[in-house]
Amino acid sequence: MELELSGQVAVVTGGASGIGLACARGLAREGCRVALWDVSSGVSEAAAKLSEEFGGSSLGLSVDVSDFSAVEAAVEETSLRLGPIAHLVHGAAVTSGKFGFPFTNVPPGNWSRVLEINVIGMVHVAQAIAPGMISRRTGTMVFVASIAGQIGSQTDPPYSASKAANINFAQCLAKDLAPHNVRVNTVNPGMVQTPLNRQVWQAWHDQQQPDKRRSYEDWAGDKVRNLVPLGRWQQPEDVADLVTFLSSARAGQITGQTMNVDGGQVMHW
Repeated sequence: MELELSGQVAVVTGGASGIGLACARGLAREGCRVALWDVSSGVSEAAAKLSEEFGGSSLGLSVDVSDFSAVEAAVEETSLRLGPIAHLVHGAAVTSGKFGFPFTNVPPGNWSRVLEINVIGMVHVAQAIAPGMISRRTGTMVFVASIAGQIGSQTDPPYSASKAANINFAQCLAKDLAPHNVRVNTVNPGMVQTPLNRQVWQAWHDQQQPDKRRSYEDWAGDKVRNLVPLGRWQQPEDVADLVTFLSSARAGQITGQTMNVDGGQVMHW
C-alpha cells in the first residue's frame, strides 16, 4: 500500500525512546524527514541512528513541551532545517511516579507536573504547529494517549486524567481544523513494555511490604493475561503502524477518531 508520505516532514515528540521512537522509525521507513523532540540527552543520537538506518534526513532537538517558547523555537528550527511540518505525532508524557490506588496515595502536589506536561504540553505543541498547517491547508496530528484515559485506571489517577484530557482536546482540535483540511486523531496504547510502563510497576513495588513485592515480569505478565483478550503484550511497533497509517493519504477521510491498540482490553473491560 502506497502511503504517500515520502519527502514530507514529521515531528515526533517523546521520540527518543519507546512508542515515540517506534513511530519515528515507522514514518522514516516511509520516506519522511523526521524531527525528534525530547528532553532526553539521547535525542540527537536517536536521530542520527534513524538517518543511518533509513537514509533520510532526521533531526534531534532537546525540547521541553511544557515550555511554550522552547516549542515555538523547535518549530522554527525544524522548519528551517527540514522543511514545513506536515505531520505531528505527539507522544511526550510523564507519570506521577506514584501508585495511585487509592487516589489518596497521590498527594495533590504530584498532579501539577503531570498535567503541565501531558495536557498543557499538548496545548503548546498544537498551538505552535497548527498555524503552519492551516496556512498550507494540509497536515495531520496524531496524539498518543492511553486506554487509561478511557477506563478510569486507578493505577495513576493524574496520568489517567491527563490522557482523558488528551482524547477530548484532540476531538476539539479535529473539529476546529477540519475546515482547513487538517486531520486530528488519537491512538490509545494498551499494555506496552516501555520505560513509562515500568515506572508504574516501580511505584507499586516501592509501596509494598517486602514479602508482597513481585518482579516486573510477573506483575505485568499477570495483568496481560487477566485483562487482555489476545493475551499478549502490545509492542511499540503495533502502535506505530496505526500512527503511520493515520498520518498517510490512505486515511484521508479519518479525523476526530480515538483508536485503541490494546489487544481488546477496553472491549473486555
